[in-house]
Amino acid sequence: MTSRSASPVVSTAQPEDFFQLLKPRVMSLVVFTAVTGLVAAGGQLDPILAVIAVLCIAVGAGAAGALNMALEGETDALMRRTRGRPVAAGRVNRSDALTFGVILSIFSVMLLGMTTNWLAGGLLLLTIVYYAGFYTLLLKRRTPQNIVIGGAAGAFPPVIGWAAATGQAPWQAWLLFLIIFLWTPPHSWALALYSAGDYAKAGIPMMPVARGARSTRLQILIYSLVFVPVAIAPGLLGLGGTLYLVVSGIGGLGFLGLAVRLWRSRAGDQPDKAEAVGREAALYDVRAEAKPARNLFAFSILYLMALFAALLVEKLSGLGI
Repeated sequence: MTSRSASPVVSTAQPEDFFQLLKPRVMSLVVFTAVTGLVAAGGQLDPILAVIAVLCIAVGAGAAGALNMALEGETDALMRRTRGRPVAAGRVNRSDALTFGVILSIFSVMLLGMTTNWLAGGLLLLTIVYYAGFYTLLLKRRTPQNIVIGGAAGAFPPVIGWAAATGQAPWQAWLLFLIIFLWTPPHSWALALYSAGDYAKAGIPMMPVARGARSTRLQILIYSLVFVPVAIAPGLLGLGGTLYLVVSGIGGLGFLGLAVRLWRSRAGDQPDKAEAVGREAALYDVRAEAKPARNLFAFSILYLMALFAALLVEKLSGLGI
């Protein structure tokens, strides 16, 4: 039944379904961090080429999302948080989603390489292959460290943006990479703590499923203790200025406070709710004891966006100079 619903013989897809294949929420964060990397690089890229570069990065991220949904259709159908996705719900054929993803991948990589440089194009190709191939096919079902290793895919956009602007990828770009890379485990595991039942049902060994809630809470705290100093580092190393230092410092204290509260809680000890209505409910409507996990998950998104927003504002206004 699941296989048939994930790959219908006759497609009923609408344009909106193909747009949803691009994972627009994820794409928006990718675009934001890529633009920050492009602006922070301070290169002399023509404005039109800069727009093309950002478009290519966005399309490449969407292509990776489409390939991921095509490959994960049957698994997504088992999880209440993802069962409404186009392939999982049977609105888009698996083969159509794969074709869509491959075409967008080739288009975005080739256009970025030809209009900016092939370092940027190569990094975009690496990101797509890493996410759709290495993470989705090899890591996700094989190790509870899937999100740690696979998180690199989501950390590449600022490096790609930097490379598009300058043709180089210096340590400053990789520092932005490291911020997102270290942010990913506490962010994703906080969600997994109150979605463990979904992951277990789908056979995905996320950390709470494989190691238990207590171990997961401890690892979130450890990663948070490493992540926050790295998040503050650009303000101490000249990449960010006073605004960045204030935002990263105050936000970092909030992040650590929530991580400590989560560590001391019992989030994830009880099974998930039997049902939740809609995507938003699945993300935020949780048991009382799971609220510390939900709060860290929500705050982590705001904190990451605030970090890159502060850096972007400084670079555009000259405040960080």
